[in-house]
Amino acid sequence: MSFRVQPAAPSRPNRCQLFGPGSRPQIFEKMAASAADVINLDLEDAVAPDDKPAARENIIKAISDIDWGNKTLSVRINGLDTPYWYRDVVDLVEQAGERLDMIMIPKVGCAGDIYAVDALISAIEMAKGRTKKIMLEVIIETAAGIAHVEEIAAASPRLTAMSLGAADFAASMGMQTTGIGGTQENYYMIREGQKYWSDPWHWAQTAIVAACRTHGLLPVDGPFGDFSDPDGFKAQALRSATLGMVGKWAIHPNQVALANEVFTPSEAAVTEAREILAAMEEAKKSGTGAAVYKGRLVDLASIRQAEVIVRQSEMISAA
Repeated sequence: MSFRVQPAAPSRPNRCQLFGPGSRPQIFEKMAASAADVINLDLEDAVAPDDKPAARENIIKAISDIDWGNKTLSVRINGLDTPYWYRDVVDLVEQAGERLDMIMIPKVGCAGDIYAVDALISAIEMAKGRTKKIMLEVIIETAAGIAHVEEIAAASPRLTAMSLGAADFAASMGMQTTGIGGTQENYYMIREGQKYWSDPWHWAQTAIVAACRTHGLLPVDGPFGDFSDPDGFKAQALRSATLGMVGKWAIHPNQVALANEVFTPSEAAVTEAREILAAMEEAKKSGTGAAVYKGRLVDLASIRQAEVIVRQSEMISAA
């Protein structure tokens, strides 16, 4: 372990981020009543150019008018390569109520992108005397973004979370696919005449998790496009959770329960983690640095793994 201790990620549930376009205010109440931990009201891809001003107004009104409960409330602005993003930030920070928790920046390619949004938010907060600091989350969905992922993760103290956006990432990388997440038909290996499909997103997810864990952010998996395929969604979510991601996007309400199921530690997993901690406590009392649990060796590394599961369970229960 480095003597520079890695900062802890924010302690809040982030199992599911439910997205909805700002151009459809009629669904906002249903989103607020959902079981998602995070609500992302969208001004970017889900909103047509002519509808963006009205969508912005809808969201600003809804932030104050709707009871969002204890959910984290975020708005995805338009990309910094568009003429819309600055007005998104100005109007949100100047006009939206204090209930707004985060702004999501899409297609981040370098730390300078974070600086630009951070500087604008900071100036408006000072000018308006806002007492609640607006935090940031970002989406890695370009070749530049993944190439600069660590400098992006370290770019601002406002930054709390980072997601992988598979569709735009695939386009930016020149990948030959139109699928959004999941396994891809032509990404396979052959052994003894049988096809075996591997995960084309694995390396990018791993890079994001490492950058987030190094700099105290929450790593989140992005969308799974086929909302009629719950098994495919769950399979990808399980892979993401195994890699260290804390949650996944839902682009349809029927994906919320699936994400919550995967990213909530099971009773069996929590029980085993507590038993491992108890076994190590007994080993410590006897002066040994390791113990045997169910026929396998557990040591200090096992404690750290078990503590992650227990902390996650306790955090979700307390929310």
